[in-house]
Amino acid sequence: MQVLSVTPEIFPLIKTGGLADVTGALPIALAGKGVAMRTLVPGYPQVMEAFKKKKPVHHYPLLQGGKASVHAVQIAGLDLFVLDAPHLFDRPGGPYGNAAGADWPDNWRRFAGLSQAGGDIAGGAISGYQPDIVHAHDWQSAMTLAYMRYGKAVGTPSMITVHNLAFQGQFGAGIFGELGLPAAAMALEGVEYYGGVGFLKAGLQAAWAITTVSPTYAQEIRSPEFGMGLDGLINMRSVDLYGIVNGIDTEIWNPETDKHLVSNYTAKTLKARHPNRTAVEDRFNLDRDDSPIVCVISRLTWQKGMDILAAAVDGIVARGARLAILGSGDAGLEGALLAATARHRGRIGVVIGYDEALSHTMQGGCDAIVIPSRFEPCGLTQLYGLRYGCVPVVARTGGLADTIIDANEAAVSAGVATGFQFAPADSGALLHAIRRLVEAHANPTIWTSMQRQGMNADVSWDKSAQKYLELYRLLLSKRAV
Repeated sequence: MQVLSVTPEIFPLIKTGGLADVTGALPIALAGKGVAMRTLVPGYPQVMEAFKKKKPVHHYPLLQGGKASVHAVQIAGLDLFVLDAPHLFDRPGGPYGNAAGADWPDNWRRFAGLSQAGGDIAGGAISGYQPDIVHAHDWQSAMTLAYMRYGKAVGTPSMITVHNLAFQGQFGAGIFGELGLPAAAMALEGVEYYGGVGFLKAGLQAAWAITTVSPTYAQEIRSPEFGMGLDGLINMRSVDLYGIVNGIDTEIWNPETDKHLVSNYTAKTLKARHPNRTAVEDRFNLDRDDSPIVCVISRLTWQKGMDILAAAVDGIVARGARLAILGSGDAGLEGALLAATARHRGRIGVVIGYDEALSHTMQGGCDAIVIPSRFEPCGLTQLYGLRYGCVPVVARTGGLADTIIDANEAAVSAGVATGFQFAPADSGALLHAIRRLVEAHANPTIWTSMQRQGMNADVSWDKSAQKYLELYRLLLSKRAV
């Protein structure tokens, strides 16, 4: 089975979040199941630098304002089509904006170009290659499905995965004339969205199937609270809506072999975690004692519930826990957490920024990780926590609800608990969960059981990849009808 994946990010070449982890891991997980996935990605500088031999398999004399070409390459075990369009992607900064964090004003053109190339490849533009299915990810590649719908690949099955519905790619109607779509596409059943052009909306409208990265999130986005203005359309397409929880790369995230850890360990050798705990205490200037260390590894944003955390930090310390926080984001939240560090020296430590190696050390040395997100399509941090015996404390939403078994009395008695859920997403509920955590941590039998139960959970891509395969097969059967 030939599957064309279209994405703005892919690990290990370009990453801003969990999207890249998914698009980088899924092809490898599917390879052992008879699926050959090729991924179309933008030719950002770091992508173009990753391969030397430039042998284009397709040329564009003009693609969204300039010359472009598509290269077929293999990098890091991934089969890629790279869209080399310097006028769109050869620029400093991140994939979506400049170094100061401002979005590029021509993002609509950049990702229309990516999607147009995706639609062309789906329609047979590259000699010798014809995908059976096209799988697009998020708003940046969603228009691929619109180009297919109004082009040569109208009969090719397609799927879109929504990693975060909050980011939709909405632009003014004035861009429509430059998209290269027929006039009929500027309609409610096409790309039109509240008088403008909606990239994600267009993909949701055109896709044969819609997936989200967890079953609970698939249901949440059908409501006005989580639907972000698209719940009406999603409910209309509900028969084609599926939730498939993400997995993680269990080779990279493996406490037995992780080179970022001071001390490696397994579920049977949990005492070997202790040197990692000491490393965390040293890095965050925390007191050395037996109280639990609760970590936060997150963007410091409203969505991630970091204002809820900031409001609860005094109470967390009062309940006997220490805090180690790694992240960056909203300046006000950064300031509030740094101020809490000044109030509670030795009990709270904050590192502003992101450090991949440190994040591994924290998972390997902290007792628990708190994730108070207001909404969370899937979340990967809690899966890393399970893998490393760093017990998750999560808001009961999206993928967090799907992947963590709450330590209620029945679950603890049955020996199946893996963490703590709380609802609603507010500081009071979070503090109640912290109190439960501190009490459980004081009981070595219960705590060790929870750690081992989490570490033995299957958080790999195997089950998820199988579900994608089953959905691909379903779509192919619909084409055959």
